[in-house]
Amino acid sequence: MKSADDLFKEFKILSVSEFFKKNADMLGYTGKIRSMTILIHEMVTNALDACEEAGILPEIRVEIDQKGESHYEISVEDNATGIPLKFIPDVFGRMLAGSKAHRNMQSRGQQGIGVSGAVMYSQVTTGQPATIISSTGDEVWKVRMNLDLQKNAGKIIEKTKIENDGWRGTKIIIEAKDVTYNRSRYSPYNYLRMSSIANPHARIEFIEPDGTKIIFPRSSKEVPKPPKIMKLHPKGMTTDDLLVMARNTKTRKLGSFLRTELSRISKKKLDEIERVSGVSMEMNTHRLTWKDAEKIIDAFKKIDFMAPSSEGLIPIGEENIMKGLSLVEPEFSIAVTRSPKTYRGGIPFIVEIGLAYGGKNEAGIDIIRYANRSPLVFDQGGCVINEAVKSIDWRRYGVNPDSTPLTLFVNIVSTHIPYTSAGKQAVAMEEEIYNEIRFGIMDACRGLKRFLSLKRRAYQKKQRKESLMKYAPESSKALSKLTGENPDKVKDLFIKLIEKRYA
Repeated sequence: MKSADDLFKEFKILSVSEFFKKNADMLGYTGKIRSMTILIHEMVTNALDACEEAGILPEIRVEIDQKGESHYEISVEDNATGIPLKFIPDVFGRMLAGSKAHRNMQSRGQQGIGVSGAVMYSQVTTGQPATIISSTGDEVWKVRMNLDLQKNAGKIIEKTKIENDGWRGTKIIIEAKDVTYNRSRYSPYNYLRMSSIANPHARIEFIEPDGTKIIFPRSSKEVPKPPKIMKLHPKGMTTDDLLVMARNTKTRKLGSFLRTELSRISKKKLDEIERVSGVSMEMNTHRLTWKDAEKIIDAFKKIDFMAPSSEGLIPIGEENIMKGLSLVEPEFSIAVTRSPKTYRGGIPFIVEIGLAYGGKNEAGIDIIRYANRSPLVFDQGGCVINEAVKSIDWRRYGVNPDSTPLTLFVNIVSTHIPYTSAGKQAVAMEEEIYNEIRFGIMDACRGLKRFLSLKRRAYQKKQRKESLMKYAPESSKALSKLTGENPDKVKDLFIKLIEKRYA
């Protein structure tokens, strides 16, 4: 029988980087096509966020070059503000680090894992360092760096200062093996096409491995308003959240802390919180105990608060959704932006729906899913969006889901998207989100039903007109014999009558 000392000889603490190296599938790196698309997704997401946060119309250039069997070089370049040299190792080499994860605001990235995860995947499949070229407007630095998996930190192994010709932005170049490229619906091409639809203000240039250049043009010159940092809502708080915030605040009194750090808490609400919880609002914030925090959270659950503000959420907007859907050249399109709602008691979100009929659409419903403008290409079966779509009685709106050519666009906007995994490809089942998606689709379908009804009536009208025109010569002859009028004159009058009736 082994002793405790024997058993614990192999005990080891893994860093975040080491954990995800062993569990790369949790980040979405499974399969050759999917892994390629996830790499592109993580780098393009960073580029778009960087441009929008700086108020710059994005110019994104993506290039894939084949180096060998299942071996590619991938580069993504943007025209954002660039990254100062001292921050490059942390941005591209440290997981759970960044400017987004700790802020309660809408962004494509939430966890601070994405682009550093791409660098990790590159390193563990090729052994090659990542190359980052960045300029903040003055000097340009070319950096080759590795990710120190044990320390969860980026390590610069070579840096070179390059003469600047006026360029500003960031370019990341990585190599990857065990990946492949094709043009399936799960490919980088389709991912970038979907990105263009949801981001009509971006111009995306894509160079495929065979040298083919594809331009996804900009259809809007309006940069989306930058999202604002939003205060947490009392209904979305946990006991631990409250304690952590209390430890880090500089506000001395508990009441002042609650009013300044949380939303929808007025002086009147403070009195109610004190009465329901039994905790004095004059207490020193740093003396707050777990038991006191638990009482306050319980009080939050019993008190009615105004819904959280949604002014920090920036939806795409119905006009821009229509511009994006114009890529499929539809015969009819409609967009719906639902009113803001909350889930889990206090997390705000907005659902946007776009529906395009005809054009380049193939038979059936093509569902394109987004979260904060970022395409969700994989894991459709486990996503709340797909579940909501399946619940719709399409025939009620004159739609045969197997043969009607439709593109259905769904975007969820929130400060916190409830992804099912760190791979960020599917949204978890939340009842409020599920219901809003259903209601939004039904709103759009009512508009489509009106269009299809008008189209059907127009078609029937055309058919009747063509039938009458077909028999006009014979009918005119018969009328001419009955009336004694000139046959040509009768025919002309008969045709004019048909055209007037079915104009």
